[in-house]
Amino acid sequence: MNLYSLIVSRFPQDRARPCFLLPDGGGVSYAQLHAGVGQMASLLLEKGVEPGDRVAFQGPKSVEAMMLYLAVLQIGAVFLPLNTAYTQAEVDYFLDDAEPAMFITDPVVMAAEAAECDPWHAIHPCEPGDLASLIYTSGTTGRSKGAMLSHGNLANNAQILVEAWGFTGEDVLLHALPIFHIHGLFVASHCALLSGASMLWLPGYDDAQVMAALPRATVMMGVPTFYTRLLANPAFDRAAAAKVRLFVSGSAPLLESTFAEFEALTGQRILERYGMSEALMITSNPLNGERVAGSVGFPLPGVELRIAGGETGVIEIKGPSVFSGYWRMPEKTAEEHTADGYFITGDVGRQDPDGRVWISGRAKDLIICGGLNVYPKEIELILDETPGVTESAVIGLPHPDFGEAVAAVVIGKGDEAAMISDLKARLAGFKVPKRIFFVETLPRNTMGKVQKNVLREMYAGTFR
Repeated sequence: MNLYSLIVSRFPQDRARPCFLLPDGGGVSYAQLHAGVGQMASLLLEKGVEPGDRVAFQGPKSVEAMMLYLAVLQIGAVFLPLNTAYTQAEVDYFLDDAEPAMFITDPVVMAAEAAECDPWHAIHPCEPGDLASLIYTSGTTGRSKGAMLSHGNLANNAQILVEAWGFTGEDVLLHALPIFHIHGLFVASHCALLSGASMLWLPGYDDAQVMAALPRATVMMGVPTFYTRLLANPAFDRAAAAKVRLFVSGSAPLLESTFAEFEALTGQRILERYGMSEALMITSNPLNGERVAGSVGFPLPGVELRIAGGETGVIEIKGPSVFSGYWRMPEKTAEEHTADGYFITGDVGRQDPDGRVWISGRAKDLIICGGLNVYPKEIELILDETPGVTESAVIGLPHPDFGEAVAAVVIGKGDEAAMISDLKARLAGFKVPKRIFFVETLPRNTMGKVQKNVLREMYAGTFR
C-alpha cells in the first residue's frame, strides 16, 4: 500500500518516455526518474532516515525536489514541504513541532551526492493509514497545525482524479504551480504520474514561459491568478488555448467574471474544483457535463458531504481522502470533527438538490491571496505588539491579480511603510498587509466583536 508502489505500477511501459519536459528543451524520462528516486532513497537510508521519520524540505522547485519527495515515500518516511516564503522564525516553529530527522534546502546538491549510490530497489511496505506527508496549515489562533495525510488518503484521491479528469498517457500537463502545498505536489503531479503523462515543468508562473508551453500542453492546472494574468496578456487568444483539452482552477475562488471572460475568449469553460489540505480534493465540476460559474461542482466519489445548520451552513465531510488528524494536537483534531466522524471544514456553502455545491464564504475569515491561505489572527498578534497600536483587524480585500490582498485596519498611529517593512522581516511575503489603515475606532456589534464585514465593505475599492 506504499503510494510509491502505486505510482511505479502506473509508469508507462516504455520508460524512455519523458516525465518532465523542461523550459530549456531538456527532459527527464520515467527511467531516469525511477533511477534518481532509488539513488536518493539509498542516500536517505545511508544518512540514517528511518520509516516514520519526518524529512523537511524548503527550497526551489526542481525535478530533484520531486525525486526527494518520491524517495521519502519509497523508504516509508514522511515528507514535510515548507513554503519557500516562510521566514526563519516560521521555519523554526515547524522544525520544533515536527522534529524532522533531516531538513533539506538544496536537493540538487543532494542528488549529486546520491549519484554515487546504487539505487535502492525495495519499497517499504506500508498500511493505508501510515503517514506519508505532513502539510502545515495556518491556524486561526496563530499556531499552525500539521495535517497528517496517509498513503491511503493520497492514493485514493489521486486515482479518483485521474478518472474524473480523464487523464491518459497521451496527456501533457502544464505544471507552473509550486510544490510546497497540495495543489502542485499532490493534485497535479499525481495525476500525471499515475497516468504515465508528461509534465511541462516550469519553475513558477511566467507569462512568456506559459505562453511558450501552451501549444504543447493538453491540460493546465492553476490558481485563479494564472487565468487573470493570461487574460491580461494580449498574446493569449483562442488559438493559444486550442490544444489544451482541460483548464482546471483551484486553491481560491474563481470569479464568475473570469470564468465568463475566459469562455468568451477561448470557447472553453474552466473546470473549478474545491479542496483543502485536510482532505485533498473534495468536489469537482464535471469533465463531461455542465460546468457552472461560481459552483465547485459535485462531491467526488467516496466523499460524503453535508451542510450543517440549514440550507446554507458549514460544510462537513467524510471519506477515504480525509486526513486522520493534526500532528500532536488530539484536542484540536477532536474539536474539528463531529461525534459521527465528519470533518468540519469551516467553509460555508450550500448544496443543490442534484448535489452541486456552492461555496459562499469562510467561517473564520480566512484570506486566500494568490491561492495561499492567510489567517488574520497570526498577523494581528504581531501588529497588536507594535508600539502605537491599540488593536488591529486584518481583512482580505478584492485584488485584480491575487484574488484577495491582505490589509490591516488598526486603532492607533504609526508609519505605514515602516510597519510593513517590520512585518516583512517576521512573516512570509504573502501574509504581509499591502496596506495598513489607521482609525480611531473599529466597527463592532452589540457583543463587542469587530465587524470585519463592515471593514471589507469600507475598503473594498482599495486595489481596484
